Amino acid sequence: MKHWQIERDENALVWATLDRAGESTNALSAEVLAEFRELLDQLDQAPPKGLIIRSGKAAGFIAGADIQEFTQLDSAEKGRALIARGWDLFNRLAAVAYPTLALVRGHCLGGGLELSLACRYLLAVDEPGTKFGLPEVMLGIFPGWGGMLRLPQRIGPAAALDLMLTGKTLDAKRAKRMGLADEAVPPRVMTAAARLLVQSGQPRRKLPLLQRLLNGPLKSVVANGARKQVAKKARPEHYPAPYAIIDLWAKHQGNALAAPEVLDRIINSATARNLVRVFFLQERLKGFGKASDFKALRVHVIGAGTMGGDIAAWCVLRGMTVSLQDQNLERIAPALQRAHALFTRRLREPLRVREAFDRLIPDASGDGVAHADVVIEAIFENVAAKHALFRALEPRMKPDAVLATNTSSLRLEELRGVLQRPERLVGIHFFNPVAMMPLVEVVAAEGADPAMVQAACAFVRQIDKLPLPVKSTPGFLVNAVLAPYMLAAMRAVDAGVTPEAVDEAMLAFGMPMGPIELVDTVGLDIALAAGQQLAGGVEPPQCLLALVEKQQLGKKSGQGFYRWADGKPQKVDASGTALAKVGAGRTAIPDGLAESLVKPLIERTAKLVADGVVADAELADAGVIFGTGFAPFTGGPLKYLSDR
Repeated sequence: MKHWQIERDENALVWATLDRAGESTNALSAEVLAEFRELLDQLDQAPPKGLIIRSGKAAGFIAGADIQEFTQLDSAEKGRALIARGWDLFNRLAAVAYPTLALVRGHCLGGGLELSLACRYLLAVDEPGTKFGLPEVMLGIFPGWGGMLRLPQRIGPAAALDLMLTGKTLDAKRAKRMGLADEAVPPRVMTAAARLLVQSGQPRRKLPLLQRLLNGPLKSVVANGARKQVAKKARPEHYPAPYAIIDLWAKHQGNALAAPEVLDRIINSATARNLVRVFFLQERLKGFGKASDFKALRVHVIGAGTMGGDIAAWCVLRGMTVSLQDQNLERIAPALQRAHALFTRRLREPLRVREAFDRLIPDASGDGVAHADVVIEAIFENVAAKHALFRALEPRMKPDAVLATNTSSLRLEELRGVLQRPERLVGIHFFNPVAMMPLVEVVAAEGADPAMVQAACAFVRQIDKLPLPVKSTPGFLVNAVLAPYMLAAMRAVDAGVTPEAVDEAMLAFGMPMGPIELVDTVGLDIALAAGQQLAGGVEPPQCLLALVEKQQLGKKSGQGFYRWADGKPQKVDASGTALAKVGAGRTAIPDGLAESLVKPLIERTAKLVADGVVADAELADAGVIFGTGFAPFTGGPLKYLSDR
């Protein structure tokens, strides 16, 4: 076979190793599945004592189906055939008489997990890269090869729906605790453990009675609760897939072939096409991190404010040793407290939290500069202050270290003139909150050293962010397109539209947050300053000036366009009734409001592409989606424009 290697050992166990030819990761293409069907045919002729399925790739087990094949589904018949291919094959695997085991090391996602669920046993290798999930919903589709049937039977319907509706993943230990994996073992014993388990004859863990009832006669209870949870985050007209997952599980035992109208509607939806496009855009951004073999072990961050402190904490979380510099320890202390909270939330285990915290070094004297592979300046936006800092930094840095600024509004050409090697300065522009925003703009000034830009992109990927190369210009891409959008929103408030109606219009459009709530979250004083830099001398909105004059600065002061309580804006409709966070739909929205608000954002995006600030329309769409949250189901602002 081309992709599968078959070996029968002295115990009459068959080891089937998937090593997809010509690819760095395993995916279940039509050809791979056809060979697996042939494998089962052979085993029907000479049944083994057991079948163990494993990966021959260092990168993981199976990443899922071949996403490229989804782009070729131009008819309902092709969509149904693709679903039937995996559904029928994995049902056949589940029904074989001999015991079967999936030995999972590394990522086990989508179709890879569905194959594993069709095995009698699942053995997880306990190491950092092992992840389990059914993330199809992120592509606007559903797990149609048995995942909707078998995952609820394995771990209970509520936990299974949570995974399928969010795209979240589980590590090996959590998979074992939840009953998804039968065992979680270290790599050194995985082969022996697989052999013992597949021959053990032990029955699978039975679900508790209540879970079996919720998976059977009480299904409607779970389904109704899941619909309510999904409705808080996604509208069915924008994201139909999560609603389809609930219905297919509740009404059709997870068999999409039993509901062809649902299958056809989802597979051929504009949302699915656009989200698959966004997936490939994300892969393209990741590719920028592969142009250099640069690897950072130590990072030095100057400026322990919200951005600098959170950048430092995130780098620690991704395995680096980080020194954090500010004028004194008192200024660094709040950043250390936020970092500890982040580590506790993400790492959970006290020993891992302590180990991470030990790698975050308060450094008021700046001694870490001399050892750092990446030095990031994150002080306040003042050219003279940054000049003084760069003069002091450059002589102390390693010659091959990356020197980066996190400036959000200043041109790099203004900042680098004091350097002996001005071409080494790059922008590495993070977004707030650092831990949540996936995009990082990598900014190159005219004449920048290409090796430094590529090293910066490699560093951004190393910390699990998406690098977007942009040219040095005020606001780069993301802030430059947000400025006219937020300006248009506040102009609407000046014209008498309520902040609630403005936000509701954009939530209905598909934005994750309304622009007025966004201004309040950023801070009205910051929005005013940024607007003056990016709006080309345009008069600021009167509503913004009035609030800033009263020092009502938004979330941080407790009052802005909204009153804030417990970190949430208190929105009301015209009658004074409190509104739900997502799409309450009780606020009157003027006709055409959303289109008028999004128009300047789209126009600015197109102009930045024309000016060469970002290389092309696809990268611009990717940057605006991952940097602003622009409705992913549209495919991005320029795709939205072309579709219309």
